Amino acid sequence: MIHTSFLSHDRFKFLWVALALGLISALFYLFHDPKEPPNGGTWLGYSLGTVGAILILWLTYLGRRKRNFLNGSGTVKGWVSAHVYLGAALLIVGTLHTGFQFGWNIHTVAYALMCVVILSGFYGIYAYTALPSTRNDLKGSQTLDEIFVQVEDRDAQILKLVEGVNSQVSSAITSALDRTVIGGGYREQLFGIDRSLAMINGRLVGNPAQGAILEYLIETLSKEKGQTRERLGQLMNALAERKKLLDIIRDDIKAQARTSAWLLVHVPVTFGLLASLIAHVISVFVYW
Repeated sequence: MIHTSFLSHDRFKFLWVALALGLISALFYLFHDPKEPPNGGTWLGYSLGTVGAILILWLTYLGRRKRNFLNGSGTVKGWVSAHVYLGAALLIVGTLHTGFQFGWNIHTVAYALMCVVILSGFYGIYAYTALPSTRNDLKGSQTLDEIFVQVEDRDAQILKLVEGVNSQVSSAITSALDRTVIGGGYREQLFGIDRSLAMINGRLVGNPAQGAILEYLIETLSKEKGQTRERLGQLMNALAERKKLLDIIRDDIKAQARTSAWLLVHVPVTFGLLASLIAHVISVFVYW
């Protein structure tokens, strides 16, 4: 599968290509002896810049290539493998192209955007290799829909159990069920923020991870005896099971959000890089 094997595609073919490209670039840089400090304006600077520009354009093409993998040569797995390793090599080529000469200009902007694209790509590798297995570990053999069904079953069980307790406890528990928030906005999904609430003792309080309602039940349980205490114990067990299911759902949503989050940086900055690259090339040939 693409998220587990693209790094080792074809016996790490593109890793070796990337290492060779980086090594050759470094050797040329080390033995290059220009009359001026190393920079993008020397013959080596122009050569590395040309290689870097070609790499940027080719790597950007992957986005279109992935959507048209039935036509043309190669496989999606191979293209992604090349994208990852040659993208890493681009960091070496691009840095050596600059000759480590930076300033407040479009050239440095292009370099900075290139670094952001590459580094966000590294996070993308992590997102597509580690996070899917994390999600599978969380859910086991179950689907997310099946876990939601289990939550609904626990809700029905809890609503039946609250019929045997006093109205104050019943109202608090019912409010915790009604005000449970799953997912929320993108920020909440990305950072796993739980905005759940509960009306306890006439006050609306935060109930992240169902902590407030469980704490309230513990306090109430310590004051009761007999059948009421037994019923409260059953409610606590049901709520604790419900909490575990909700934790699995929220962690899965968070992992899914983080899998896609890098694209919100990687894709827009890539277009910014292309624009700055064009400006960089034009300024070099027109003004230098």
